[in-house]
Amino acid sequence: MPLRKLFWGRSSKSFPVKIVTLDAELEFSLPWRATGRELFELVSRTIGLRETWYFGLQYEDSKNNFAWLKMEKKVQDQDIPRRSPVPFVFLAKFYPEDVSEELVQEVTQHLFFLQVKQSILSMDIYCPPEMSVLLASYAVQAKFGDYDPATYQSGALAMEELLPQRVINQYQMTPEMWEERIRIWYADHQGMTRDEAEMEYLKIAQDLGMYGVNYFNITNKKQTELWLGVTALGLNVYESENKLEPKISFPWSEIRNISVDDRKFTIRPTDKTAPNFVFFSKNSRMNKLILDLSIGNHDLFKRRRKPDTIEVQQMKAAAREEKRRRQIEKDKLAREKHLREEVERQKAELEQRLYQYQDEMRAANDALRRSEETAELLVEKSRIAEEESMLLTQKATEAEQECQRAHIISAKTQEEKIVMEQKVREAEMLVSTLVEEGERRATEAERLQQELIRARIAEKQAKEKLGTFIQSINGSISHSVINSTALNASLLNASHSLLNSSTPHLPASTSISHGLSGSTSHHHMAIGSTGDLPDLTLGGSTDALEPSYTRPPDLTSLDLLNDTDVDQLSLEIEKERGEYLERSRHLQQQLQHLKSEIEVLKVEENQTVLDAVYHEQLRSGETKYSTLRRTRSGTTKTRVAFFEEL
Repeated sequence: MPLRKLFWGRSSKSFPVKIVTLDAELEFSLPWRATGRELFELVSRTIGLRETWYFGLQYEDSKNNFAWLKMEKKVQDQDIPRRSPVPFVFLAKFYPEDVSEELVQEVTQHLFFLQVKQSILSMDIYCPPEMSVLLASYAVQAKFGDYDPATYQSGALAMEELLPQRVINQYQMTPEMWEERIRIWYADHQGMTRDEAEMEYLKIAQDLGMYGVNYFNITNKKQTELWLGVTALGLNVYESENKLEPKISFPWSEIRNISVDDRKFTIRPTDKTAPNFVFFSKNSRMNKLILDLSIGNHDLFKRRRKPDTIEVQQMKAAAREEKRRRQIEKDKLAREKHLREEVERQKAELEQRLYQYQDEMRAANDALRRSEETAELLVEKSRIAEEESMLLTQKATEAEQECQRAHIISAKTQEEKIVMEQKVREAEMLVSTLVEEGERRATEAERLQQELIRARIAEKQAKEKLGTFIQSINGSISHSVINSTALNASLLNASHSLLNSSTPHLPASTSISHGLSGSTSHHHMAIGSTGDLPDLTLGGSTDALEPSYTRPPDLTSLDLLNDTDVDQLSLEIEKERGEYLERSRHLQQQLQHLKSEIEVLKVEENQTVLDAVYHEQLRSGETKYSTLRRTRSGTTKTRVAFFEEL
């Protein structure tokens, strides 16, 4: 019978069902005789899911236990809730070994992302604090897109549930501090699409120790409380207080058969020399659930190691083509975005330059206005200067006329000066002649005086001789005295005449000297009178008063630069293994930096057992995969014996 007729036939009875996915709610009217597979296929078609082998429909049975809807059994024949509409939850039932290799469809990746994120936030999966911050940043990128500092507001992430409550309680940090650290990582994911961010989230989450593990309470033959973990790689056994680090592991490749007998669960290994692996659960219902999950994971384990089916090959080819097309579109959008950003940047630069030019224009206009005002002021000053120049020119003319008059007077004075100098020279020559004549006469007077002295000496000698002669000649005494007296008188008269002939010239010389000095003094006064004329020399030229200013440059036109050609950048992304490893190393460094940054704010008393186990693993260098390799070491027989001794 066609599915459409089966679901919507008028004659068939139906009942309402409500399917809740992690991002939507669906309601259907399901035929009363519809099987679980028909309902599952209806939901898968509705949401566009083709990788259906990972998912299932979960419900809560009458004993409040969660169960998976059986595909081959009628829905009404199963222990579903008896209410309308019947609620089911569409969840991932099985997990892939490697999300990047196995998850093909974007809808599949999105559903896994939502479920894993919910498991981390609800603390069903242990996630260390620094890893929680990183995963939260990818979740923000997937939901809000690229970080934009222009529109981002502080507190925008406060309403989002991004971190497990356990992590928040373990550190003395405010919501703003957590948000700031998430924002720093969020800003690093620029250009990442929603699908890429969700895939990066899953790549990191799949390395967590509790990822993809379905836990069940079991006991061994010694009644020791343990945890059984059903995973995509096999079965793990954990201690009751440590669900993070398995004690032993049994990969699916070592398991040959699984059987259930009420509460007893028996696993037969492929190694026939090894004993059966037996444990006990709380009830048979749990054992059946363990069996169901084990069979499904075992089938997928074998399926991954076989060539892909035609359907999967077509899906992968379509996914690669879609991925390539989206990559081309992404590159195109990136180029367009880059061009748009470049244009916006150039536009901003041009606007900035326009504003700058406008400011310069306003400044130039102000300068031009000031220049015009200055020019008007200079014109006024020039007019005043011209008037002052004319006044000075008039004064200069008068001064020049006065100078000419002074020159004429000076010329007359000069002629008089020359005449007076001639007279002075003549007087000086006369004085010199008189002085020489006086000296000559003085010499002659001195000579005459010497001669007078010699005459007197001779007279004395003559007198002495005369006295001697008188004594000898008595008869001629009187006659000799008379002659002597006449001689003396003649001599005295002669000397008086000589003196009178020389002394009258001396007063004349003195009087000439007085006349020369007086004339000289008068001459000096006449020359000094010419120095009293005023000096009317002008201090500068009238040309210096002419107005001078330069015309401001013409700012009525602006030359703008031409837009530069924008280089087209190639954003082809090559996901090589080396780049991935380099990115992983960078990621580890960032995680270590964040861990050391928040370590000082840790509240030690809020640390859990799983925190202690995780830190011990870090200290010893253990990872999820190295722990699995260690727990699988040894023979199956040895591991079964170790399980019995737990």
